[in-house]
Amino acid sequence: MTETKSSTFISPGLQWVARKATEHPEWVFTTLAHHIDLDLLREAFRRTRKDGAVGVDGVTAAEYEGDLEANLQSLLDRAKSGLYRAPAVRRVHIPKGDGRMRPLGIPTFEDKVLQRAVVMVLEAVYEQDFLPCSFGFRPGRSAHDALRTLREGVMSLGGGYVVEADIRDCFGTLAHHHLREILRQRMRDGVLTRLIGKWLNAGVLDAQCR
Repeated sequence: MTETKSSTFISPGLQWVARKATEHPEWVFTTLAHHIDLDLLREAFRRTRKDGAVGVDGVTAAEYEGDLEANLQSLLDRAKSGLYRAPAVRRVHIPKGDGRMRPLGIPTFEDKVLQRAVVMVLEAVYEQDFLPCSFGFRPGRSAHDALRTLREGVMSLGGGYVVEADIRDCFGTLAHHHLREILRQRMRDGVLTRLIGKWLNAGVLDAQCR
């Protein structure tokens, strides 16, 4: 089962958040974590890829699903109480087309589920702020959509230039304080802020490429 980002599921509470984020682009949301409940975690579990590589704990999606309700309740309790500890990310290196190696971080399956739940909450706010030309990591949008939009734009130019730019090791070099400052412009929920901080500071366990 693969991740289904285009799913139409959204709770009534998050629908309200999305509506208010649209109506009030100047608002800063301070209470969002209460939208993470068992129903949202179940949906986050459904959207999380089940065939991915395992993290440092070695737990597969099938093993986690074996006692799903108890696992999700435990996850919810730890996330809300502040007792959740972000596990180290297992890092492997995969070859790139130019012969170099690209580091790839693999969280534990449970960590992926909680990250997905937090993303679903934040999307209710930030999806209202993104421009139509933005495609990266957005629900219901893919690289194919971006290429199609680019092609249509280039074909309608009738001349001019196309400039391609890339940031080398963007996620590895972007300063964490900049990320936190960007979040603070629209979100200052203490529970979510602490969770994100734990993920930013999670350790890395290097492993051989398999």
